[in-house]
Amino acid sequence: MLRFKKIILIMTDTQRWDMCGCYRDTGLRTPCIDGLAQRGVRFERAYTAQPVCQPARAAIFTGQYPHSCASWANSMGISDNTLTIGRRLSDNGVHTAYIGKWHLDGGDYFGTGKCPPGWDGSYWYDMRNYLEELPRDMRAASRDTAYMREHDFPAEMTYGRRCADRAEDFLKKHGGEEFFLAVSFDEPHHPYMCPKPYSGMYADYAFPKSPNVYDTLANKPEYQRVWAGSSLFEDKDALDMNNRYFFGCNSFIDGEIGRVADAADKYAPDALLIYTSDHGDFLHSHSLSGKGPAAYDEITRIPLIIRGDGIPQGAVGRNPVSHINLSPTIMKMMGFDIPKTMEGNDLSAELENPGAHRTNDCIFIEFGRYEVDHDTFGGFQPMRAVFDGRYKLSVNLLSGDELYDLENDPNEMENLIADASRAAERNRLHDMLLEHMDATRDPFRGYYWERRPWRAGARAASWSSGMTRQREEDERYEKRQLDYETGFEMTTATRRK
Repeated sequence: MLRFKKIILIMTDTQRWDMCGCYRDTGLRTPCIDGLAQRGVRFERAYTAQPVCQPARAAIFTGQYPHSCASWANSMGISDNTLTIGRRLSDNGVHTAYIGKWHLDGGDYFGTGKCPPGWDGSYWYDMRNYLEELPRDMRAASRDTAYMREHDFPAEMTYGRRCADRAEDFLKKHGGEEFFLAVSFDEPHHPYMCPKPYSGMYADYAFPKSPNVYDTLANKPEYQRVWAGSSLFEDKDALDMNNRYFFGCNSFIDGEIGRVADAADKYAPDALLIYTSDHGDFLHSHSLSGKGPAAYDEITRIPLIIRGDGIPQGAVGRNPVSHINLSPTIMKMMGFDIPKTMEGNDLSAELENPGAHRTNDCIFIEFGRYEVDHDTFGGFQPMRAVFDGRYKLSVNLLSGDELYDLENDPNEMENLIADASRAAERNRLHDMLLEHMDATRDPFRGYYWERRPWRAGARAASWSSGMTRQREEDERYEKRQLDYETGFEMTTATRRK
């Protein structure tokens, strides 16, 4: 049984799975990440819970889906009764430190600058802290991609370098303790700030075009065509796939990840190291840009590599896994009970033997809204999706739905939602999705998710399912909830009214 007293979680922002050489040879250079894969398990089918910065982080650091902790868009603080893994571990005597982008406090993109409960305040360093310590001219430059056309942006002025410096310091001073260290880089997210030679490394490079760059979205949901806009009519052969600063920043932050990994080897060689990213980027696939309300692999499939003593080296996990699995895994491998509010399964058995054990029958992806601060991302676009390792079903509540067979259509070009020959698989996934929404107390659940145009035999619309689903939590933090009918403590959280 895997046990670790020291765990390091390193994450990036907007680094899709195939921007790492160990996943796909695109010509992008990531030798440090590739080295992690050589020494651990690389999960081939790992997914974010929601392809947006804050909701993705909510799933990682609370173990709850975004819909469960009120984090279904950027700039929405998590629920007051939601505890982060830092709080849970520190309450059990573990030294917990968080260095880097947080995005869970309900502030703007950069955060409030205040350390939340459960983390060591002497190492807390969110993006507001970073910006406020920069000289005024460099503060403005740090948000301006164009600055790199005429100037060298010094490595010591980057957020990534300053986060890695603090991580090295923590490991040097506390590597002998029981600890959980999170290092959350903003890079390679826009504005892609990176020093030379990285800023010029990909001047003559073009990212290889996937077949789905040519997707016209003809058989896809209407909202995706609205999202694509004029991009649908671009000459895709002439499309420039050279975002030189994005790709340069990708290689720059690989080096900073390597610095943290080297410090771990030196000061805490017995630590478990987890590397992932919050979500990907379309890079023009499906005629779309950025990320948002879709379950396509380009934005939902993420890198996930885990290395440590007892974990096979150079192994590949091919079963679907999710960010929702990380907090339960960390709790379990540090020797603590998994809290009742955590909604994923722990991966420890699959880590020991990735070829013989499967943790999840399927994984779930969702979308609520991109951000509450801006009105330029399509507004409310509720989506719930499920993927079993082959078939992916997306129910887009306000538009059409999607079904893809990734075994035969890895680029997700052919929407099979109305294909009668796939009805059994489609309906099986649909039932799993509906059960998941009930089990996780999804506040947006209702009959409309079941009554889709393609679902023959759906139950008649009903205003109530007749069920009560109360919250359960460790009574160390929250008294057992009371039954509305009796006023006494509930005996069973899920029950008929």
